[in-house]
Amino acid sequence: MSKKHKDKKQEGVSETSLEAPEAAEAGEIAEAGMGGNQQPAEQLPTSIEQVKLKEPVRGYLIGNKVAVREDFQNAQQFFDRSNFGEIFGQQQGVKETRIEFALDEALYLMERGKLVVLDGKKSLNFEQFVKLANKIEANFWTKYQVYRDIRTRGYITKTALKFGADYRVYPRGMKPGQDHAKWVLFCTNETDGYTWTQFAAMNRVAHSTRKKLLVGIVDKEGEVTFYEIRWKKP
Repeated sequence: MSKKHKDKKQEGVSETSLEAPEAAEAGEIAEAGMGGNQQPAEQLPTSIEQVKLKEPVRGYLIGNKVAVREDFQNAQQFFDRSNFGEIFGQQQGVKETRIEFALDEALYLMERGKLVVLDGKKSLNFEQFVKLANKIEANFWTKYQVYRDIRTRGYITKTALKFGADYRVYPRGMKPGQDHAKWVLFCTNETDGYTWTQFAAMNRVAHSTRKKLLVGIVDKEGEVTFYEIRWKKP
């Protein structure tokens, strides 16, 4: 199946007559299904922009994570405010407490001046980090462009690797624990394609997890368009 998203707008309606998935463009990620008036993303209680620091937190690249130890107290604000990272070592009897960020989370924080990432003693700039991340994680840059877009809109987005998807996305302004994720998100480039077998598997993932299927497509200009895919009976 072609992934040229400009053509998808025309394909989606005709497919529904065969009980195929209906592809509806979600300009604001299906805003119609999320209620009416909404706060700007930077005003949401989950906005990372509300975290004020004297200087960026220092983290270290370790495998496919960025770990923060010395600046843990400052880094914990990212978790408390917007659920960035995963905290380890807070149980009783553990001396070292750290927070680990996924590569996409770390790059997002770097772009906003909240985090400095070191590889050994070397501080990485944006281009160096992306180059390393692309070697560590397949399709990293495409996934990151989708991640950055949806995060900036105010949606907390966490990995969905255990489900077989790229991300799980929570309702706008909500955190894990406050509500369940509403979507499973797959990321792709407009020049790529899915077979019908792959597309059916994506729908099975959404159905088995009781979430809606969302596909983020990156065009050649780096802009992202979201499609919510749903089954519709004739």
